[in-house]
Amino acid sequence: MQAQIIMMNAKQLVGFNSPMSIMRNKTQALWKRFMKQNTIESSEFIAMQIYGPDYFSTFDPTKAFQQWACVEVDNLELIPEEMAPVLIPAGLYAKFNYKGPSTDHSIYDYIYRQWLPKSKYTIDNRPHFQVMGEKYSNTSSDSEEEIWIPILNK
Repeated sequence: MQAQIIMMNAKQLVGFNSPMSIMRNKTQALWKRFMKQNTIESSEFIAMQIYGPDYFSTFDPTKAFQQWACVEVDNLELIPEEMAPVLIPAGLYAKFNYKGPSTDHSIYDYIYRQWLPKSKYTIDNRPHFQVMGEKYSNTSSDSEEEIWIPILNK
């Protein structure tokens, strides 16, 4: 699987967030809350993770990060009640087009253990995110999503 290297413009998002870890995964409850209260029409939803600066230094499934369920907006003036705004800063990203069920995490093993070490890039301390458009279907093997990893030149 090849990555597209993209200089992305900043994105304005609104949604809900929750602290969690791999061991204390609350993603399903977060998305259920978001879908129940979201009033913004969009063909794409964004799952976003904000990790601390040392998150990737050693693997620890109990290490906390901030998980977001959100949607991109043009302005932050009409935010639905209880939702919070968040900005993804502009920067360099590796974009992977993934096809398969969301329960198959081997794509992340490939990105972090194979592609990244062999590339001329390292992880940047900006949000990681996934774009789920019209072809996204959660656990279906035909589901499609974009995986965006923030990178810097080594």
